[in-house]
Amino acid sequence: MEIGIDLGGTKTEGVLLDAAGAETARQRRPTPQQQGYQAILENIASLVADLEAHSETRCSIGVAAPGALDNTGRVKNSNTQCLIGHPLLQDLETVLSRPVRLENDANCFTLAEAVDGAGQNAASVFGVIMGTGVGGGIVVNGELLPGLQHIAGEWGHNCLEQNGPLCYCGQHGCIETFLSGPGFSADYQRLGGDPTLSPQEIVADAERQNAIAQLALENLLERFGKALASVINILDPHVVVLGGGLSNIDCLYTEGAQRVAAHVFNASLDTPIRRNEHGDSAGVRGAARLWHR
Repeated sequence: MEIGIDLGGTKTEGVLLDAAGAETARQRRPTPQQQGYQAILENIASLVADLEAHSETRCSIGVAAPGALDNTGRVKNSNTQCLIGHPLLQDLETVLSRPVRLENDANCFTLAEAVDGAGQNAASVFGVIMGTGVGGGIVVNGELLPGLQHIAGEWGHNCLEQNGPLCYCGQHGCIETFLSGPGFSADYQRLGGDPTLSPQEIVADAERQNAIAQLALENLLERFGKALASVINILDPHVVVLGGGLSNIDCLYTEGAQRVAAHVFNASLDTPIRRNEHGDSAGVRGAARLWHR
């Protein structure tokens, strides 16, 4: 049997899958980010032990985590910044006493959606995360394409507006500073909006004809169109699958797709842009399937 762990900035989720990919157990608990790196390792070890108690055999383990490993095996490019600089894979294998497969969380999301989700049977899938951050993954013929530097799909750190907000990565105007949940909220606040509103509440206000919310949503759609068109122009995927909290904004699949079409290097946009099918479970399911590679 297979255990998948999705290490997020606020929650850590685990799932136990049988040989057919059916879920037999699931647990979710807070990520102890404020308590530091060692507490995160111990939290994962405890979660694995609880899940493995539901299995009669020793399980394979795959872990989805933000960021990637550099050429020394240490975490880089993670918005869960307490992980940066640590040999996460090596330490997980030590605390779990077995080999572990570790992959970027957006890659795991994309793998799950490509195998039996919204991108099933597509020759190539670009998976998009628009949540706390903005990430992406690429699957071609059922195989992840991580890239030479393990940054394939990281469209969130392409520059969209040169004089835009400062990103945690040190650059200004990254796609992540606009198309993430916090980025969308920050843009709304810069326009004079209520800082207490969630992205979902901002969209609801736009639908009620609130002028500031409408402008923030217009900005989001236009930036989404420009940013995703640049990816499609390079990769030309057979399917794009959206995930993360902002993927629940319905107009991304209608008006947002029209904005992509306006910027793509083709007479029309033939690329389907689909909502994910696995929801919050995609990352953890993809992590469990890392041993199929």
